[in-house]
This record gives sequence, C-alpha cells and structure tokens, in this order.
Amino acid sequence: MLFAETGLLIGFFLPGDSLLFTAGLLCTGSADQGVKLSLAPLLVSAAVGALAGAQCGYLIGRKAGGALIARSRSRRLREGVRRAEELLERYGHAKAILLARFVPVVRTVLNPMAGALDVPVRTFTLWQVTGGLVWSVGLTLAGYALGSSIPNVDRYLLPLVGLIVIVSLVPLLAEVLRARRRADAKGGTR
Repeated sequence: MLFAETGLLIGFFLPGDSLLFTAGLLCTGSADQGVKLSLAPLLVSAAVGALAGAQCGYLIGRKAGGALIARSRSRRLREGVRRAEELLERYGHAKAILLARFVPVVRTVLNPMAGALDVPVRTFTLWQVTGGLVWSVGLTLAGYALGSSIPNVDRYLLPLVGLIVIVSLVPLLAEVLRARRRADAKGGTR
C-alpha cells in the first residue's frame, strides 16, 4: 500500500499515515487479543515500500512526465506542474522532497513531478530516502510507543486513527485555503 501511495499516481487516496501508526500499535497487542504484528519486519517492509514507491514514481516522471506535460492541453496538469515548480523553487529540492513525505496527496504527486521537472537523481534519492525513513519508521515507532505506554490502547484505536487522519489532512487543507486566498486576491486586483 505504501508503494502505491508514494509511487503510483493512483495511490493519492491511500491512508499511509494512519496505516503506519496503526500497524505500530498492533505490534504491542498480546497474543490473546488477536492481531499482533512483529515490529522489525514491519519497520523493514514499511521502509522498503515507501522508498521503492517514491523512487518508482520519480522514474516514471523522469521517463514519461516531460512528454506528457509537453503534449497535454489540460489546464489542471499545467497548474499542477506550475505549483510543483513553485514548491521546489520556494523550499529548494531537498526541503521540498523531505517535507512532501508528511503531506497527503503531495507525497504521491511530488515524486513523479520531481522526475518530470529534472530534479537531479542523486538529490532526489538522498532526500526521498531520508524523508521516507523518518516518515515510515517514525510513524510506526510512534504507534508502537503509544501502544506500549497505554494499557488496552486498542479500545481507543478508532478515535486515534481518526485523529491521525485529521492531523495529516491539516497541511493539505491549509494549502488549499492559501491557494484560494491567493486566487481571490488576484481576482480582486483586476
């Protein structure tokens, strides 16, 4: 699932944050409570899925993105490309790639866009690996730490997952509001 979310444009709707956190929580359950995952294999598989997915998305963008952008007449695609260029220019390649891991939808779209916009392979790989490890391992360990410190945390699992989904959507909603304000400001000055 992490591979699809971070590497394939069809994965933008997948819940990577809540999945990682919940999986970490499930590593703390006792055998008589039902599901108990093993932490080490979970950490490895989460990291591999996230890193391989991002690299695959980048390579797809590198191979096909430029031609697709050049031939497309889609206003939405052109707007997306402009916003990706703006993001990469505003924050720099390293910071934009690293921070994109923590924002739903952006972590799906930025990888192929970085490839299409010719972000250097070495730069992309270094920062996507750094961000990918912090994101996948960090969220999994946060779930594990919470599950280890609160007895019977499984009783609170659904509200916790809901809270994680809401918190992970805050940056996306903030960006949407900023974009609307900029559009309104441009419309009002004409």
